[in-house]
Amino acid sequence: MSEQSGTYGQSLTVDLGGDVHYVDFGGPDDAPTVVLVHGLGGSHLNWDLFAPLIREHARVLAIDLPGFGRSEPGGRRTSVHDNVEVLDRFLTEVAGTPAVLVGNSMGGMISILQTATAPDTVSGLVLLDAAVPGPRRALDPLVAVTFALYAVPMLGERFLALRRKRSTPLRQVRDMLRLCGVDPDALPAHTIDRSIALIEQRQDVPAMDKAFLSAARSLLRLLVDPRSYRAAMASIRVPVLLVQGDEDRLVPVAAARDIARRHPGWRYLELPGVGHVPQLQVPEELATVVLAWLEETATARAAG
Repeated sequence: MSEQSGTYGQSLTVDLGGDVHYVDFGGPDDAPTVVLVHGLGGSHLNWDLFAPLIREHARVLAIDLPGFGRSEPGGRRTSVHDNVEVLDRFLTEVAGTPAVLVGNSMGGMISILQTATAPDTVSGLVLLDAAVPGPRRALDPLVAVTFALYAVPMLGERFLALRRKRSTPLRQVRDMLRLCGVDPDALPAHTIDRSIALIEQRQDVPAMDKAFLSAARSLLRLLVDPRSYRAAMASIRVPVLLVQGDEDRLVPVAAARDIARRHPGWRYLELPGVGHVPQLQVPEELATVVLAWLEETATARAAG
């Protein structure tokens, strides 16, 4: 599938053991390749406001992981580790490597694991409110209850089905944005409209729910027993920019601060008044930071 959509890039599908949708936002041929990796429940739409701001200086691709966005899951497994395998194939078969990974939330976790597993495929890592282990006492009560429901077999499925039955696509979009710390009324109307349309276009909703819960449960397992995840972080040798909103309800700022302390070689930036998806809430500020970091790391590599 190929569909030109102007500002939003070119919509494409590739077979990576099943159809995987992605958006090519374009960019100079001689510029670094940046691959955008969404979080749990996210999609390529999460990058609509950010990607156009950096594509003059980078070739920008946004993937829909299986079970999210327009990548219908089919019979595929969709755990975090399964999606690492898909991202690895995407990097080698579509993006070309090494690439800079920009991962938000679960996408940050997947990007960390990809970098640890196949370091030659990644030249730099930008983590936006990445799902990282931290003090449990800092969890938002609503978030804690919601993820506890996700974790229980059958109960998680019933919870998602009931929530969808009682809610319109518009309300689903607005509720998710609020949970992520974004005021829906502060976003361009087309951003909301495109998210609603995506929900309405989904073909196999039960399979999407199953994929979502599989990813959520595997993410929780890695955070509950983070030893292998911490080892993956410790193995990273490429430049890392860790960005965190200090009002994030899903990933407490205390968790990001702890990771920054454990990895003093990583660049840490805390955004005051920002929630879980800075690419939607403060896209211009984030683009400025990321472009400056890309230039700085490129200069450092050139200097040897």
